[in-house]
Amino acid sequence: MLTTMKFTLKTILFSVTILLSALFTIVYTSCNVDQCKTIACANGGVCNHGSCACPTGYEGPECETISRKKFTGNFRVFEKGSASLARQYPIDIVEDTTSAISFLLINNCYNYFHTPIKAYANGLTLTIPNQHVEGKVIYGEGTISYNTTYSQYGNISMRYVIQDSATEVIDDYGYETVADHSDPSAWNK
Repeated sequence: MLTTMKFTLKTILFSVTILLSALFTIVYTSCNVDQCKTIACANGGVCNHGSCACPTGYEGPECETISRKKFTGNFRVFEKGSASLARQYPIDIVEDTTSAISFLLINNCYNYFHTPIKAYANGLTLTIPNQHVEGKVIYGEGTISYNTTYSQYGNISMRYVIQDSATEVIDDYGYETVADHSDPSAWNK
């Protein structure tokens, strides 16, 4: 009888151990849900721990937004350079459809250029890479701000430099503010 009791006790303990192990496995695996199972990242984005990592040129929770779109539109420029008087004029920023997804073209930049100035968007930053256009060198960088009242992106605080290739005169708009105390150019939608 003692042997039968030992066998029954061992069987019960073994059964309880198997049952607890199965229960633990079910609870453990249900807690480790695949966080990317229900997320569909667009435009080549990759889900990692429940969030989309977007390729250059795209943003948003599921990479559904083209980053440069917030910079496109008609702007009114208000500026005073280190070598020019205060002025205001219109510019137009459009998508550069001949280049990569993050590139833009700025029309009427500096109220001087007939050739569009190339720029590119990265997050909230608009960059004008160093380029030689119509006898001048231009480069700079600006940041766009979000208008909470109208729920849209609007104003760009642009810091840039124009240098005349012939005279080497520099007109600075907040890019070298420490050296010449210039202010950034304000581009308002």
